[in-house]
Amino acid sequence: MALTLEDFDFTLPSELIAQHPREERRESRLMHVNGSALADLHFHDLPCLIKPGDLLVFNNTRVIKARLYGKKETGGKVDILIERIQDKRRAIAQIRTSKPPKPGNLLVVNEEMVFRVVGRCDRQNEFFSLELADTADNRDNDFYTLLDNHGHMPLPPYISREARKEDEARYQTVYAKHPGAVAAPTAGLHFDEPLLAELIERGVRLAFLTLHVGAGTFQPVRESNITAHRMHSEYFDLPEETVEAVEKTKEAGGCVIAVGTTSLRALEAAAGSGEFRPGSSQTALFITPGYQFKVVDKLVTNFHLPKSTLLMLVSAFAGMDAIKNAYQHAIDRRYRFFSYGDAMLLERNLHAI
Repeated sequence: MALTLEDFDFTLPSELIAQHPREERRESRLMHVNGSALADLHFHDLPCLIKPGDLLVFNNTRVIKARLYGKKETGGKVDILIERIQDKRRAIAQIRTSKPPKPGNLLVVNEEMVFRVVGRCDRQNEFFSLELADTADNRDNDFYTLLDNHGHMPLPPYISREARKEDEARYQTVYAKHPGAVAAPTAGLHFDEPLLAELIERGVRLAFLTLHVGAGTFQPVRESNITAHRMHSEYFDLPEETVEAVEKTKEAGGCVIAVGTTSLRALEAAAGSGEFRPGSSQTALFITPGYQFKVVDKLVTNFHLPKSTLLMLVSAFAGMDAIKNAYQHAIDRRYRFFSYGDAMLLERNLHAI
């Protein structure tokens, strides 16, 4: 079946795009999707849908303050979004300014953070390579320290406001550990400490991996033929104890439940060679309908943008008809969409195209 970009389009009323988090994380709504069967619940009901012995796999990446506001040497304003920190003094970034910077240009943030533009670094010319300039202020600094001091939380483009103090906590999971992401693994934002404790008390097992979500997660698919789209690669690390937890869960007949599409992509990428094994790697795995899932049985996820790679992923997982039905139901029932929105628990459709 040849699928096009239009197969993943839908009309979303703008007022359903969540601009702020709910007062309590667990008070988000939760739609349970099992084929054509839908149930309207709240996120605090999740433990009732998971059996003792099942395994939840979380992405414990930590969002860095990746958005910077500065100026060029000529005085023109610059909006910088760090996509990936390569090492202490080099990074890849998106740069918004009146005229694209040229190699050798300097960009200044708060009069003390100075970048040198090395050049463009991808085929679509959407990302630039930056390095810290060798100035007196920069010499003893590194990207992580400077971003922590001068950066802002990188809220997604569909949140039409500047980041606030509340976002430093709420656009971060309660179990965030390893800094490196420039977008939150948003399915995890619904969990709080009491909910995690309740899951453990019920006999549900928890495991963790790290995938540093890049700015490429918001890049649009521009090809009508979706097979022509190429994902930006992202770093992930799968610990040995998580691999062992997955294997033991499978052997005991339990379900492996990915919390978020990032956890799912890391798990599936690690099994891509046919052997599921721990380690660190890069993944550009693009999951579309027809993909054969090897590890994940259920998925906790938010609602995704029209025509996005994430909508294609959940359509592959739960079935295209099931997702179209669920999204229309969500719109009719006034669910909140995207990063600060509500959630779904998807059962994998074994017969999905």
